[in-house]
Amino acid sequence: MGRSSVPTKNSEYSTKIMAKDAIALMDHLGWRKAHVFGHSMGAMIACKLAAMVPDRVLSLALLNVTGGGFECLPKLDRRTISVAIRFLKAKTPEQRAAVDLDTHYTKEYLDEYVGPSTRRAILYQEYVKSISSTGMQSSYGFDGQVNACWTHKMTRTEIELIRSAGFLVSVMHGRHDIIAPIYYARRLAEKLLPVARMVDLHGGHLVSHERTKEVNQALHELINASETKMSPQDWSNFPKKSSRKYPHSRSVSICVLAMIEITTISML
Repeated sequence: MGRSSVPTKNSEYSTKIMAKDAIALMDHLGWRKAHVFGHSMGAMIACKLAAMVPDRVLSLALLNVTGGGFECLPKLDRRTISVAIRFLKAKTPEQRAAVDLDTHYTKEYLDEYVGPSTRRAILYQEYVKSISSTGMQSSYGFDGQVNACWTHKMTRTEIELIRSAGFLVSVMHGRHDIIAPIYYARRLAEKLLPVARMVDLHGGHLVSHERTKEVNQALHELINASETKMSPQDWSNFPKKSSRKYPHSRSVSICVLAMIEITTISML
């Protein structure tokens, strides 16, 4: 998973277990409430956290998220099948770095020149260095991560807990993500109406790298809207279907970042 110890049983990996870990860390740091932001599997964890302790969430940002289970399966075409085969065959940092780039970013982004070199060449060296320093992900970690995503599910009750809690939600996604298809993110956002906004960006799975400025702007808009107690109807960019209003909590600028493979706590 990251640099922590690696449980050997798949049952020890679930989004609920990891949400409890994040809540325990908030407790340890003395953070009563937080703006919660998750990416990929981290966004699934963020959803669980928000449903478990909705009174401790000031706002919820979900980046490149799906609903788990079969929604984790990418669209099957020649490109994704090729990437999947290369991923399974990758045994060295160099091989893993090469396939990770094609998994994380759009070809357009990778082929752009940054000075005399393409972004692909620059990122490839960074990825190889990073993977070499930490070591290849263990099979236990990978299998556990897959299990956590596959078994993840947000029940109707959990969705309603988030919808009725009083905080706003931003669902951000790269429309060319081959890992987490955008239509599943849009489906989740629609379930979270009227408190959700959909932010559709040009990019891949790591759209936060490809469109850093736009993602940061979306996050700032979410936090500012929360602090000014904007109504869900004014926040959502979906067609208006409900006039129901929800109360908002007083905000503090703290953010919990739950990223795929790592969990980071950061002050905004």
